[in-house]
Amino acid sequence: MNEDAGPIFRQVADLIETAVVDGSLPEESQAPSTNELAAFHRINPATAAKGLNQLVADGVLYKRRGVGMFVATGAREQLLKRRRSEFADQYVRPLLAEAGKLGISVRELNAMLTEEGERQ
Repeated sequence: MNEDAGPIFRQVADLIETAVVDGSLPEESQAPSTNELAAFHRINPATAAKGLNQLVADGVLYKRRGVGMFVATGAREQLLKRRRSEFADQYVRPLLAEAGKLGISVRELNAMLTEEGERQ
């Protein structure tokens, strides 16, 4: 885990969320257990549990008593919707504001993005 990336429990939750979004942890599949996460990342099991419980509270995971935690149906779409909104807040709006300060029109900005995208 990365000490500079925020609380460890949040990093655990982010790792699971990313696995759901990229499809490596499909809906209705079993999520890693608290003990598996704790052992793999060398963290306290209570910290791993806090990350998983946050995902349960967010509706990304659900518990099956005595079996474990599973990815909820619709979790991927929920996460994609939230992440798209966060992307707009974190990147698109500031980009548009800076472009406006520099006198770059939306059309010019679109052309720049298209050009850069083609180089990738």
